[in-house]
Amino acid sequence: MTNLTFKSRLDKIVAGALIILMALMVINVTWQVMSRYIFQNPSSFTDELSRYMLIWLGMLGAAYVAGQDQHLAIDILPRKLNGIPKMRLMILINLLVLFFALSVMVLGGSNLVYITFILQQKSATLQVPLAFVYTIIPISGLLVIYYQIFSIKDQLKTQKA
Repeated sequence: MTNLTFKSRLDKIVAGALIILMALMVINVTWQVMSRYIFQNPSSFTDELSRYMLIWLGMLGAAYVAGQDQHLAIDILPRKLNGIPKMRLMILINLLVLFFALSVMVLGGSNLVYITFILQQKSATLQVPLAFVYTIIPISGLLVIYYQIFSIKDQLKTQKA
C-alpha cells in the first residue's frame, strides 16, 4: 500500500468518525433541548456528554483539517514566494507544526492522560474516566505529525519533479 492510498484511507476513517461524532452530538443536544423545554425534566448527562463530544470533535477536526492543508494560516509570505524559497518556507512551517504537535499534543497530552489515569479522575455526571476523554489529544497529535511528514515528503517530491 502506497503512502497516498494509506493517507486516503486514513482521511476517510477520520472524516467518518467526525461525521458520526457530529451526528451523535446533534442527537444529544436535541434530546437535551427536548427534555428541558418540552418534557420539563432536564436530562442530567447531556450537557457533560456534549461538552466531551465537542472536545473530541474539535481535536479530531483540527487534525483532519491539517491533513487537508485547509487549516487557518497567514499566507502573505508563501503567496509572494516561488520555487525553492517557497518550498523551504512550507517545509519550515510543516516542521514547526510537527514540533508543536509532538511537544504539546503528544507528549503533553500523554502526560495529561497519564496523570488523570493515575489519579483515577472521573467526570461528575457520567462517571467516565477523564483519561478516556483526554486520549483524543495525543491521538490527534499523532495524526497531525503523520500529515505533516506526508506534506513535507510531498513538497520534496514536487520540487524534484
